[in-house]
Amino acid sequence: MANSGKDLSQTDVLVVEDEAMISFLVEDMLRELGVREVWLAPAVTAALDLLKTKRPHVAILDINLNGESAYAVAERLQESGIPFMFASGYGRSGVSEEWAGRPVVQKPFDLQGLSAALEQCLKV
Repeated sequence: MANSGKDLSQTDVLVVEDEAMISFLVEDMLRELGVREVWLAPAVTAALDLLKTKRPHVAILDINLNGESAYAVAERLQESGIPFMFASGYGRSGVSEEWAGRPVVQKPFDLQGLSAALEQCLKV
């Protein structure tokens, strides 16, 4: 396992990403890190619907979902106390000021970058 120490075997992750190839790549990376469940949502509505029935331990949000901002999902996660990070091709500069304190991984990211961002999100 490439994970730097945190046991993720009981961790469920929501991935909100509109590009299927990237979703599957992130899912593969998360599986390699040892997470228990990965739930994929390609759009804001799909993510919000999923959150009605499932409670992930952490979420990874692409900011731009086919022209729609993921900030509505971020708001729901924040209200629910679920930690999350953003994934953006623009890095931190792609995140609005309101969410500037959240972890950001810049696309394309590697396994180590994802692992570090996950650990930052899951610190309690």
